[in-house]
Amino acid sequence: MDIMRVISGKYKGHPLKPVPNQLTRPTTDKVKEALFQIIGPYFEQGYCLDLFAGSGGLGIEALSRGMEKAIFVDKHPKAIQTIHMNLGKLGIEEMAEVYRTDALRAIKAAAKRHLQFDLIFLDPPYTKVSYEKVLDLIAEHRLLKDNGTIVCEHDASHVLPEEHYPFVQFKKEWYGSTTAISLFKMGKEV
Repeated sequence: MDIMRVISGKYKGHPLKPVPNQLTRPTTDKVKEALFQIIGPYFEQGYCLDLFAGSGGLGIEALSRGMEKAIFVDKHPKAIQTIHMNLGKLGIEEMAEVYRTDALRAIKAAAKRHLQFDLIFLDPPYTKVSYEKVLDLIAEHRLLKDNGTIVCEHDASHVLPEEHYPFVQFKKEWYGSTTAISLFKMGKEV
């Protein structure tokens, strides 16, 4: 397996520990770099939510590129341990909150705190989670800021709708035969 690392920004080149099991599938460096070229590549502050965070690689990359705060959510204990280890190695624990819970509970908890995010990563185990259901909850609880972006990483064979009210897909990219990324923003009429 390739070594995972932070690709760019303040923590560029720092290695990241993968989750020690086969439950997670880390986003490859190639996909990560291409993704951040589309949504960034750098940020002037902002909040990000990394649902199904695995090792925390996407949220950590966003912090490295200028996001001021990231919330990491995963339901697997080994993933949570790995996120804490990766944040600790970089000394950025104060920029992060880490929760061991499922994504749907996490969305409701964030809504109770009236949190809104500039960037939301959805990278669940392929075929195990309904992206549409998660998008519905994000919309219902108004978690995305008006100019925010939702990043859905999914199996290349899975087609996400071009519109999922109130979100509109503005870009879709394929990486090899297994991975695709669909990006959503708020629709104009909202």
